[in-house]
Amino acid sequence: MLKKWWQDKTVYQIYPKSFCDSNGDGIGDLKGIISRLDMIKELGADMIWLSPIYCSPLADQGYDISDYYRIDPRFGTMEDMDELIAEGKKRGIGIIMDLVVNHCSDEHEWFKKACEDPDGKYGKFFYIETVKEGEKLPCNWRSYFGGSVWEKLPGHEDRYYLHVFHKKQPDLNWENPELRNEIYKMINWWLDKGLAGFRIDAIINIKKTLPFHDYPADRDDGMTDISNMLKEAEGIGEFLGEMRDRCFLPHDAFSAGEVFNVKDEQIPEFIGENGYFSTMFDFNANIYGRSSKGWYDCKIITPDAYRDCCFESQRKIGDAGFLSNIIENHDEPRGVSHYIPKEDLNDASKKLLATVSVMLRGIPFIYQGQELGMENIPINSIDEVDDISSRDEYEVALRAGKTPEEAIRIVSEFSRDNARTPYQWNSTENAGFTSGKPWLRVNPNYREINFENEEKDPDSVLSYYKKLLALRKNPNDRDTLIFGSLKPVWEDRPGIMAYERSSENQKILIAANFSREPQAIKPGSGYSKVLLNNLPELSENEGTITLGAYQAVILEI
Repeated sequence: MLKKWWQDKTVYQIYPKSFCDSNGDGIGDLKGIISRLDMIKELGADMIWLSPIYCSPLADQGYDISDYYRIDPRFGTMEDMDELIAEGKKRGIGIIMDLVVNHCSDEHEWFKKACEDPDGKYGKFFYIETVKEGEKLPCNWRSYFGGSVWEKLPGHEDRYYLHVFHKKQPDLNWENPELRNEIYKMINWWLDKGLAGFRIDAIINIKKTLPFHDYPADRDDGMTDISNMLKEAEGIGEFLGEMRDRCFLPHDAFSAGEVFNVKDEQIPEFIGENGYFSTMFDFNANIYGRSSKGWYDCKIITPDAYRDCCFESQRKIGDAGFLSNIIENHDEPRGVSHYIPKEDLNDASKKLLATVSVMLRGIPFIYQGQELGMENIPINSIDEVDDISSRDEYEVALRAGKTPEEAIRIVSEFSRDNARTPYQWNSTENAGFTSGKPWLRVNPNYREINFENEEKDPDSVLSYYKKLLALRKNPNDRDTLIFGSLKPVWEDRPGIMAYERSSENQKILIAANFSREPQAIKPGSGYSKVLLNNLPELSENEGTITLGAYQAVILEI
């Protein structure tokens, strides 16, 4: 495998609205991020991924972009952005932005002009179909946020536009080369400003099955999950290869694709040596147990299922490329609340989860607050919920016969609000996030779980993350932990997640007891050194190691 500049990096994801507010308006901003760059450097991160900060009406929290060339005033100015890029470079931190080009906002100039003249240049930037009264819609696809993907075009009774997400997010027509040229022009404009690269949002959706057609309905609304279309769509490589060649390759830029439904044989095309992207996210564990019926029908993942999901992904990739390994992000509940049984949630189990994730082959992505062990927020009423997908799923659960109490419990498990609560800096009012009123509720546990407390505590979750990320770059272990192979061991042992990372000159064992009961393991050839242990001691007797409850160890063999 060719070695690239980004393969040893760790990425820290920031959700700007909730990270650090510098001016007291209750919304995080770029100046707030700049003020915390040293903290991110000390953690061990090399790149920062910013969730969208472009101009937006915030129908979907910035993923509905009304101007790709401007910073939303809520977050600051372009001068602030230039300063962030420059200050990041001083610290060896690259800035990557969210690239949202499956759709834009209905307030974007392109869509406004499409409404004025659906048959003109800008009408062809979107999917606009004629549907006369009494005729059926072009297809029965259900949008990701519920309801039909078709909406009446403003000002036109017989015209409809496609939106696979929110109705204020019209899909861009990638079949149109003029539209693609505009997108590539914008990407290169940002890369020329000094960005290190992009995380590419929802990109698998840019290829539609045409002509539009129905699939069998999977709910009583007569519609079908849009994943059925994605499975059938062919030819996305033409678009992705063009974007790579015209934007990413000339700038040697980092690119991380949010990609679902990639067939095994396509993996080298996506993240191989000449892949469309540098890397793509591993969502195998995140989507485990999901149901097309809705959140109310989802299964909660078990520790053994989590292990199996991780190993399945690692086997599929092999040495073809690098995955982006996540525990959580802005679209998921907090990982520690999702993957660890509630009764076992503590610092030891949080450190265990960090260990088995960060040491996987691939690029660690740390989402803001993950390094503190931030947890899901208690939700008692749908009136407390901001997230549009959570509100839709609440209604879906009620229609399925769930009581309001059951529906709110379900929403609490999966809501995106869990990850979007303000960062917990200290134990002062509003967790030190803002001097004003925060845009979203602060988790009430901020007095116990916060950066200030954990920074002073050598045994905190934060301190442990620093050790993990430092170990990954230790000159003695770097080649093994970054480029080495990964081999699962003891896969048939309930509650055990263990694997070996091997290079030509070294073998490292990562072993974790994902349960409350002690578990004995026996490394075949013994070990020479304990590289990291999430508990104070390691119990060993005649070559047999007994892992305590939620103990994770990293051993040089």
